[in-house]
Amino acid sequence: MRLSEAGPGRVEARLTASTAQSHAANLAVLPGGDLGCAWFGGTQEGVHDIGIWFSRLAPDGDTWSEPVALTGDPERSEQNPVLFTAPDGELWLFWTAQHAGRQDTAEVRARRSADGGRTWGEPRVLLPASPAGGVFVRQPPQVTASGTWLLPAFSCNTPATGVWSGGDDTSAVFASDDGGETWTRYDVPGSRGSVHMNVLPAEHGYVAFYRSRFADVIRSSTSPDGLKWTEPEPTSLPNNNSSVQATRLADGRLALVYNASSAADATHRRAGLYDEVDESGALAGEERPAVPVNGGVDDREAFWGAPRAPLALATSSDDGRTWHRHPDLAQGDGYCLTNNSRDGVNRELSYPSITQDDLGRVHVAFTHHRSSIQYVRLDPDWPGWREHT
Repeated sequence: MRLSEAGPGRVEARLTASTAQSHAANLAVLPGGDLGCAWFGGTQEGVHDIGIWFSRLAPDGDTWSEPVALTGDPERSEQNPVLFTAPDGELWLFWTAQHAGRQDTAEVRARRSADGGRTWGEPRVLLPASPAGGVFVRQPPQVTASGTWLLPAFSCNTPATGVWSGGDDTSAVFASDDGGETWTRYDVPGSRGSVHMNVLPAEHGYVAFYRSRFADVIRSSTSPDGLKWTEPEPTSLPNNNSSVQATRLADGRLALVYNASSAADATHRRAGLYDEVDESGALAGEERPAVPVNGGVDDREAFWGAPRAPLALATSSDDGRTWHRHPDLAQGDGYCLTNNSRDGVNRELSYPSITQDDLGRVHVAFTHHRSSIQYVRLDPDWPGWREHT
């Protein structure tokens, strides 16, 4: 958990909890200036011992705090934490809770802290599931100039036949004008398969970036007010049906972290994300084997198993219309045809989170082989900022 130098202008640390699996980190600068990191951990995603963990780092500190568990529902898998400092200075934690591998049963929960994450209020259901499916979050809210909260989310829709697999998921923004007490939903048109909506202020309103369930390319859309959105359109950047995240830097550029891979780099595919978890939320007796890839991407169904590596960084000076790729932050084969991190089988470098502090330092956290969270700090003098690949 201690920081160590990793080259000019770069510092690293490895965050570990007392769990076999760690995944889906989220970074945020906390009230008071500390850096917070939340993620989910347990036996394996979808198992009912998965809960939310939290650690913090002082601005001038050299060691992350010992992780603490913030949730512990024994009947649901609790995933995808999001940290958010409200305009009144309260720290919010959003996360999802689902039955086993059924994301179409997920609800969004929240709890608040008045002391920067040292103590927390009771959890409550913020966005319930519906008969049509569940609701998921991954990215932080934005607050408009008029004070409206914009919480990007996506619907995990139950298919007409079979079980949830992700291909029918769609995105929406939930807006609140009363500080998160009540919410109104605004669907993103034409967003089937475009999820993990990441909303950022832009020159003319807002821009959003999306993960693609079809493992082809990152998509983007725009909005004048954060409520009415254009249909997501392909960008030039690849996507492997894994999470991306961007932030607006102090110099005006967007900085995006993502896996520079797609289904075109895959030789095999998985049946689904939770093919190793049974309906009771326990590990299945046998892992389902991956199958060879036949043909290209099929935009009628989700593609699981494309390599989750390398971990790439790109910047844009025109709100995401064009991008410059910088040196990769991590490299590996990204093997993710199983979520098994207990035996060291999974080797993904994925689910990045990125933020910048008041000193201009850029902080990134991401999943390392689903067994720990890798933290990287890029200082303003990091040579990679000047390099384009």
